[in-house]
Amino acid sequence: MSTITQEELFSTEPDSPAGAENGVAVDLIAVIVAVTSGDPRVLVIDQRALPSGPFQVGHRSLQSGLRAWVEHQTRLPLGYVEQLYTFADRDRGGAGGQAISISYLGLTREQRAGGVADAAWGSWYAYFPWEDRRDGAPAMIAGVLEPHLRRWIFSTRDGGPRERRRQRAAIAFGLDDRPWNEELVLQRYELLYESGFIAEAGRDAGEPPDARGGRWMILDHRRILATGIARLRAKIKYHPVVFELMPETFTLLQLQRCVEALAGRLVHKQNFRRLIEQQELVEETGEAAQDTGGRPAKLFRFRRAVVAERAVVGTKLPISRA
Repeated sequence: MSTITQEELFSTEPDSPAGAENGVAVDLIAVIVAVTSGDPRVLVIDQRALPSGPFQVGHRSLQSGLRAWVEHQTRLPLGYVEQLYTFADRDRGGAGGQAISISYLGLTREQRAGGVADAAWGSWYAYFPWEDRRDGAPAMIAGVLEPHLRRWIFSTRDGGPRERRRQRAAIAFGLDDRPWNEELVLQRYELLYESGFIAEAGRDAGEPPDARGGRWMILDHRRILATGIARLRAKIKYHPVVFELMPETFTLLQLQRCVEALAGRLVHKQNFRRLIEQQELVEETGEAAQDTGGRPAKLFRFRRAVVAERAVVGTKLPISRA
């Protein structure tokens, strides 16, 4: 696989980046998500970067600039897009000056990517292996992360900071009999960065990357990806955005598996189906899927009128706490 440089990621365009003359670069970054065969997938460049590029003075708006960069780099048009977060820490730009990144979350269905860079889809659990709890708590939490965090906690001799570290680790990773909160993706990533576990921490300290903490990314792109995952995990509980990730027709089991893939934990099957039916989010097509490996399953489609209503009043999907 070819290696792409940071300069190549921000490929040449005729216009100058907005704000460059003031030493502040404005970048647009996309977290583009799809779910394929029960696997939450993210579109990446050379496995190490999110699709991104500088905001140009010729772009009509921030979102139009983002769409232009994504299509330029991947040859994929964007569908659903919402602004995610603006990252503007003073040290983000390194020696080149301050960089402001305006990130967006995009939802689509996986298509083959092309473009000028090595664009491809990859599981987001390759970057955050501790986040997938569909088969129970990952072994690496008890076997690797918890011992590392315990050492980090006791590495300070001050009782106050030590207790704060212990509480943060317990809340973020469900230690000391605390419950797991699937939405704390960013807090877990930042705790592992602060404690020196993940590759980006070693890289920023001038040390060789360590692959034990999942696949690393350039700059702070993995932090931005963590923010996107956290946003989506929270949003599927009150807004029917999961519809953007599904085909035109699907079985209720396929819909359930999609939600579970995003949440990283299982849902209660009966409660899930009851809630979907009560909110009238789907309707039967009158057809059945024949490739289920068992008896044919009914095919459904989303009721678009109800989807529009739920965009205002919200919806709720039952994420199991078991």
